[in-house]
Amino acid sequence: MVSHAWCRALCAGLYPGAPRRLQGWGSAAFSFRSSSSSTNDGFLKEKRAQIMSRGLPKQKPIEGVKQVLVFASGKGGVGKSTTAVNIALALAAHDSTKAVGLLDADVYGPSIPKMMNLKGNPELSPRAVIVSTPQDIALLDARKGAEMFRKVHVPVLGLIQNMSVFQCPKCKHETHIFGADGVRDLAKTLGLDVLGDIPLHVNIRETCDTGQPIVISQPQSDMAKAYLRITTEIVNRLPTPPA
Repeated sequence: MVSHAWCRALCAGLYPGAPRRLQGWGSAAFSFRSSSSSTNDGFLKEKRAQIMSRGLPKQKPIEGVKQVLVFASGKGGVGKSTTAVNIALALAAHDSTKAVGLLDADVYGPSIPKMMNLKGNPELSPRAVIVSTPQDIALLDARKGAEMFRKVHVPVLGLIQNMSVFQCPKCKHETHIFGADGVRDLAKTLGLDVLGDIPLHVNIRETCDTGQPIVISQPQSDMAKAYLRITTEIVNRLPTPPA
């Protein structure tokens, strides 16, 4: 969520003559002093150039944190939050001597607090894991995500093929609704590993919706075991942290 103070500072800084005060939240009306379009365009170009000249922010260590994993795809609706929640819980189960934290960086619609059955306000040298369905459209964005992390020098540990197959609960017939091996083909193209497959199953969705992710509510299920296998693959690829 973006704070009122941030909005005030942004408006006052980018637009000369912008109101110093916003009336209400979500329905603010902006009034600007009359000025030529070319003047505004020039001002915005100058501000943009100043911002871009700063370059990328420097990576800084987080006190008490030895490893950072980023779950990304570049596309909404492919199961990043569900995957991140269950992998985090699987990491905790993998080694009970280590503490695991989970940060939802989705500014527009954080869903992890609901999946983890949490209340209240959250307290605030990464590695990336790309999550995608095998669908061609999703793979286009997954490729962009992987390339973006490479540009900012964040190592990509591998890809997870989510919603890989649907098994009919009655006849057990398997259907590849989003395609069969799209993520594997993309991984070969990018020179990356496939960390594992997560099936499309109603229990994964239902357990997250009720705040009881499947790794803890149904630990012996095939779906939970899929997350645990992927977690082992992730742990095996993490560098040994300094003592």
